[in-house]
Amino acid sequence: MSIEVRQINKRFGDFVALDDINLDIQTGELLALLGPSGCGKTTLLRIIAGLETPDRGSILFHGEDATDTHVRERQVGFVFQHYALFRHMTVFENVAFGLRVRPKHTRPTDAAIKQKVHTLLELVQLDWLADRYPAQLSGGQRQRIALARALAVEPRVLLLDEPFGALDTKVRKELRRWLRRLHDEMHITSVFVTHDQEEALEVADRVVVMNKGRIEQTGTPEQVYDQPATPFVYQFLGDVNLFHSRVHEGWAEVGGTRFAAPEAGDKAVIYVRPHEIDIQRIATDKALAGVITHVRLLGATVRLEVNVAAGDPVEVELTRERYTEGRWSVGEAVWLSPREARVYAG
Repeated sequence: MSIEVRQINKRFGDFVALDDINLDIQTGELLALLGPSGCGKTTLLRIIAGLETPDRGSILFHGEDATDTHVRERQVGFVFQHYALFRHMTVFENVAFGLRVRPKHTRPTDAAIKQKVHTLLELVQLDWLADRYPAQLSGGQRQRIALARALAVEPRVLLLDEPFGALDTKVRKELRRWLRRLHDEMHITSVFVTHDQEEALEVADRVVVMNKGRIEQTGTPEQVYDQPATPFVYQFLGDVNLFHSRVHEGWAEVGGTRFAAPEAGDKAVIYVRPHEIDIQRIATDKALAGVITHVRLLGATVRLEVNVAAGDPVEVELTRERYTEGRWSVGEAVWLSPREARVYAG
């Protein structure tokens, strides 16, 4: 089931939630809507589901206009961040709920419902919990039950609103890998909202980066990370160092290292990620002099904060092995050389 979003606009009073959004979602695709809180990603998801009405624009399902179609008729499965399970119902009855409330002429038999529910519980690997209640489950188990309930009605589209946001880091990582495997088995068109960059890059086929009600960039995880279209995308997808420079004959410099600069304007901002900076003890005419002021151990990596003569402190990221080999220490004079950078007009 393909989805087309055409010129969608939505306001809440004076607040512009969505500003002329256009987006094509392919059949069987797992798409991430990524952005900070308040950027419009959940509003867009709810408009696709039929839970919100756009002020202007249209939603097409497989080429057919569904803008005015009631949410019950869109055949959309929706998974909420906080599960929304019925506490007084067992796991089995929670999953069966969408089937039991169907109109009589489309409602499956009790035997068919039983078979369907057990098949779904096996799919989410929780068939042994059928008789338990939500309060007896862990957060990760509740989210998988919520997903099974959404799949029970055989939706044409699966929508997930920050599905792992309420879970701790370890469980969240396990579940997103599980969701990716499940999607590869089922190939149902799926859209999920997240503000977690790592989650979007790991799970999605394509990522839509949103900011202030607009789409900044759409592309594969590799495209949005390696070829960010705007400064916002570059900064949102991980830590970054900023260097201000002047443009001379089409080049901007950090220390003595030159990078191709945009043609417009005579000022530029150079964006460099911490792991794309080389650090050394030998001075060269193409390096930036600085002094190490802080060392932070972050599991398998180490962050060095280096004060340079002009500008903000620079962060350099090393593997634990490179840090140990280099024996870097606070107070040491060093020279920095960016390997990769992206230049935007300043």
